[in-house]
Amino acid sequence: MKRFLIVGTVLILAIAGLVWSGIRLGDIARAVALVGWGILLAILVRYALTLMLAYSSWVIMPRDQRPKFHQSAAIRIVRDTVNTLLPTTQIGGDIVAARLMTFCDLTAPMAAAGVVVDLFLQVVTQFIFTLGGTLLLLQLGADPSIIRTVVTGLLIAVPLLVAFYFIQRMGFGALLVTALKKLAGGKEWTAFAATDAFYAALARIRERRQAMLVSAATHLAAWIVGCAEVYVIFGFMGHPVTWAEALVIESIGQAVRGAAFAVPGAIGVQEGAFVLLCGGFGIPAEAALALSLIKRIADVAIGLPGFWFWYRFEGGNKSAPARSL
Repeated sequence: MKRFLIVGTVLILAIAGLVWSGIRLGDIARAVALVGWGILLAILVRYALTLMLAYSSWVIMPRDQRPKFHQSAAIRIVRDTVNTLLPTTQIGGDIVAARLMTFCDLTAPMAAAGVVVDLFLQVVTQFIFTLGGTLLLLQLGADPSIIRTVVTGLLIAVPLLVAFYFIQRMGFGALLVTALKKLAGGKEWTAFAATDAFYAALARIRERRQAMLVSAATHLAAWIVGCAEVYVIFGFMGHPVTWAEALVIESIGQAVRGAAFAVPGAIGVQEGAFVLLCGGFGIPAEAALALSLIKRIADVAIGLPGFWFWYRFEGGNKSAPARSL
């Protein structure tokens, strides 16, 4: 019964998200007709990217606090499913991922620390990816107004990245915990002990410098692989783009989607960004909208097994799904 309640709730939320998004079936049908069987290649690219991101989150974990790789892959798929298909903000999947990691015999502090570090590396590498796309945009001679908008976004992102970095530092965590303990009269509350364990887990992960570098490099490689989605989709639509143009569209499109993290699925924001960017390369708005819709179809292709994996993790005996996935 518990499993049916979980699955039913998730499906209702997913349907509500699709209705709320205002995406019409006719638009989807036209997009599929434009791309043809190239949509299968786009979905394969998305799965390759997802597996690379799963490896990035898996490799940073200490060996005694690391799920099996197939479990990490399943958790990454669930994480992306929640972030893209459910009507929640785009950080809900990260919270769900931390919870599911505890079903794989990880401690809660280590699971939370792993997600935080992985999210930080993801944001940093996306920034580098977007910076590379912006430099290419300058070389390709894009509209100055587009360049100004992108550069402004990058400048705003810098202090946010710095703040994110220092929030994770052990020194800040130790000072915060010490102050809270003093305010509490020196009593060792459970919450404070959990905070100590969380920062200790962060320190263990950060000590694995080689693994951190491998994770960052894999993240960056995954974003570059994702450009193949744009390259393939436009190629099959009869609007071929160069690899440089695909990188610009993908990198800045990802940045816009990330900046709109408070908007479920970045509905409307993603579409507007693609129309604006693609217009600079002479690609009609209809094709740009088709690109966005095909990307959302790829989201669904990830999401269908994602809902199943989530069902397997959450349902029944919590330890059983982790072993049977």
